[in-house]
Amino acid sequence: MRSFVRRLTTAAVSLLCAGTVLTPARASAAEAACQDLNIPVSLVDVPLLGLKDQTMYGRLCVPPGGSRTLQLLVPGGTYSSAYYDPPGLPDTRSFRKAVNNAGYATLAVDRVGSGRSSKPLSELLTATAQANAVHHAIQAMRTGAVGPRFEKIVLVGHSLGSATAIIESATFRDVDGVVVTGFTHHVAPLTVMPTLAALSPAALDPKESKVVGLDAGYLTTLQGMRYAAFHSPGPYDQQTIDADEATKDLIAPGEIIDAVLIGLVLPYSRRINAPVLLAMGEKDNVFCGPLATDCSTAETLRQAETASYAPEARLRTFVVPDYGHSINFAPNAPLLHTAVTTWTNEMIGH
Repeated sequence: MRSFVRRLTTAAVSLLCAGTVLTPARASAAEAACQDLNIPVSLVDVPLLGLKDQTMYGRLCVPPGGSRTLQLLVPGGTYSSAYYDPPGLPDTRSFRKAVNNAGYATLAVDRVGSGRSSKPLSELLTATAQANAVHHAIQAMRTGAVGPRFEKIVLVGHSLGSATAIIESATFRDVDGVVVTGFTHHVAPLTVMPTLAALSPAALDPKESKVVGLDAGYLTTLQGMRYAAFHSPGPYDQQTIDADEATKDLIAPGEIIDAVLIGLVLPYSRRINAPVLLAMGEKDNVFCGPLATDCSTAETLRQAETASYAPEARLRTFVVPDYGHSINFAPNAPLLHTAVTTWTNEMIGH
């Protein structure tokens, strides 16, 4: 099975697949039209009496001229929808704008229990429950229940959001493509500890403790731990770390437990029957390295992960050089954006 290979030249960056040069993402000079959505969802597959008792916030952005294809963006743990369009950073860190400029609509959501979504009891939140909520959001966007109707949907995840995307797409098989970032089927036992050690009760955090309705189970990261947890050993940039710290959010312990069980231990991802693109940071301390996944090149990543996906997934892989876990904050994040939009052009289309 083929994978993406990076070739950097002084003139341009081309993404190659099996020797064929893929068409670059087209640019748009005009801004996308954006609106806030509050989508009724449930943490269960079939809500009792059809009642959807939770709300999932999403920022819908549609490029000029509209789009029949939507990328639904699910952030990772302790991140909100701001991960995909970080305020205060250059546009080169905006996954959302890059996808819009390529002619695709985006819906960046806050996982239930984070951001502007509803805050149920933390004990109710698992990766499976989040997958159910995302499924309801997908159905709403397909039917036009809360806004424009989209014919094709690509489900994009980062880290814990990728575990949610895997569970959703493997369970419901209702998306046209899946982009998994910051998530493989092997945790790095030698280097993951700084990320785990960064977690602390949200009630003790000066910012998150002010969020109305939180119980004691919600977690966030300790102040000053974002670089060690999510960016190391990538280059340290104070503006980037400050922006990440300012937009940090929440996670519930239950989300981690079944993300590990279903997303990592069980071969559940083999149920996905849509095309899959997997993108990782070369130096991701959570999933890559000795005794974990070899993320040194797109080919080694493909070899490590191909058995976890069915042939129908037509797995493609991409590696962002010289960065850690949260690759949308990397200085060379445009490489990721181009990889995703080029893959979408080829595998899904407008």
